[in-house]
This record gives sequence, structure tokens and C-alpha cells, in this order.
Amino acid sequence: MSIVKLSNNGVKNATAFGSITGLGSMIFIKKLTASASATLSFVDGSDGVVLDNTYKEYLFTFNNIHPATDGASFQFNLSTDSGSNYNVVKTTTSFFAYNNEANTSTSLSIDGATDLAQSTSDQILASNNGIGNDNDQSGSGYLQIFNPSSSVFVKHFLSRFQYYVDIDYTKENYIAGYGNTTSAVDGIRFKMSSGNIDAGDICLYGIA
Repeated sequence: MSIVKLSNNGVKNATAFGSITGLGSMIFIKKLTASASATLSFVDGSDGVVLDNTYKEYLFTFNNIHPATDGASFQFNLSTDSGSNYNVVKTTTSFFAYNNEANTSTSLSIDGATDLAQSTSDQILASNNGIGNDNDQSGSGYLQIFNPSSSVFVKHFLSRFQYYVDIDYTKENYIAGYGNTTSAVDGIRFKMSSGNIDAGDICLYGIA
């Protein structure tokens, strides 16, 4: 039995999963590790960061993001001027799911509090009742951004972020939207709504 797989290079026909080629790969670019950091920023051409037309898709992974301030929200913004300003206009939508440790409070809901409508504000990835700062509390997830160097299209992105909330329940946020600009996005900044990013790391990959 053969497997037919579509890719950017056309139709691939294989007899085993291991023999499929030309399907793209993740290329590691840069890792930033927080240590009481006010911000973590990735700017094209700075300190080995690539965020240009080398790749049509970029992926940021978040590993054990731990805030200094209890209940702080993890958020990001975009730059079109190499990090001089992080104020790209964005329109987004969001929903979340949560469950507490006692299994007595659950929800699956649209999160209007984190939606943006033509706003230059930071986009929240971990929303109100944010990440706890107890020693064992943190959040992890990812952010994808598509074709950030395009001079024709807006900049689509999506995120999934799961975290240990400061009032002892698990919450998962899903964010999608676009930066409403046809200028190249060449910088992305991550920060907390209050206080520093105490610990954790963010890795950037290009999708070939």
C-alpha cells in the first residue's frame, strides 16, 4: 500500500512513512532564555535572528514561561521598523478552555477580553487570571506567523498557550488574527503585562 502526500514540491508517493521526502522541516534559528527579563525580542539581523523572506512561516515555542508577578498575562507585539516601535495594528479572535484542580469549575468560551479590533495594543497569549508565579507554575505553547516579510498581504498568526493559572486551575488559550500591515514585520517582542519574565525560554524556528 502506497501513501500519496501533497507538498509544495508536488505529489509524493511512498511505500513507508520514512521514505517521504520534500515535506519541509523546522530550522532552528535562535533561543532566548529569560532571567528576570523585562522583554524578550527577536529582531531580524540582530544577534543571529532571521525574520525575513528566507522562510514563509516562522514558529516560536514557549517553554515554562514563569512570571515574576502572580497572575501576569503573557503577550506579544510586532514591529515594522527593526524594533524601534512595537505598535502594529492587529485584529484578533480568541477562545479558551479551563478546569480547576477539584474538577468543579470548567468552561469553554469565547474570550472577548483578549480580542483586538484594529488595535496597536499587545496581544495577550495568556489572559486574565494569568500565569501563577509559585515555584511550580508556568506556561508553555507556541506562536506561528506566516509570511512576515510580505509587502502585499497582512500578517496572519495563530497561537496556542497552556498555563497553570494563579488560582490553581489549568487554562488553554487559542488566539488567531492578523497584523493589518503590508509592511514587512521584522521584529517580535514578548513581555508580561506586569513585572518581568522571571524564567523560561523562547525558541524561533523557520519552516522550510
